[in-house]
Amino acid sequence: MSFVNYISKEINCKIVYYGPGLGGKTTNIQYIYKKTSGDHKGQVISLNSDNERTLFFDFLPLNLGEIRGFKTRFHLYTVPGQVFYEASRKLVLRGVDGLIFVADSQVEKLEENLKSLASLEANLAEQGYDINTIPLVMQWNKRDLSNVMSEEDMNEKLNKWNVPSFSSVAISGEGVFETLKAVSKQVLMNIKGGAINENSTSP
Repeated sequence: MSFVNYISKEINCKIVYYGPGLGGKTTNIQYIYKKTSGDHKGQVISLNSDNERTLFFDFLPLNLGEIRGFKTRFHLYTVPGQVFYEASRKLVLRGVDGLIFVADSQVEKLEENLKSLASLEANLAEQGYDINTIPLVMQWNKRDLSNVMSEEDMNEKLNKWNVPSFSSVAISGEGVFETLKAVSKQVLMNIKGGAINENSTSP
């Protein structure tokens, strides 16, 4: 749920990168952070553990335009990919405004992608969210590898909502900003179409 800071005149939105472990979620955010000017980004906050190579979450505000004189600030998070971090996934999803599902394009990763997508649906439903109404974009990552599924097959197997999808090589930045721009546009359209929630607080 977006919230408004009237002192700084900012509308704050939360976008979560979701997907299987080592699929490229953290790589996306690291690339965005590296390519964003210092004036427009905050500190990346990470929590590492012995069992999780990817970051627990990343925090990155981006200024992406104004609505009625208010700047729009996006907070980008990743969730841990491994199944035993389910509680952490649920925590990060609280207050989500938009979702990017980062799928690993390798053929042998299809089952992991499907399980991760099922957990996303279940975790959203448990918190009262409808995946059909939340801005969602699919990213087919690791397209530079040789053993990848076709984009057509990935859309057929994973994109049952027929939402926008993008091929990517997150490590080199290919498709990274295109994916972010697509979901950001959906989130902004939702904000412009709805009332500003004055009583909401930071997730």
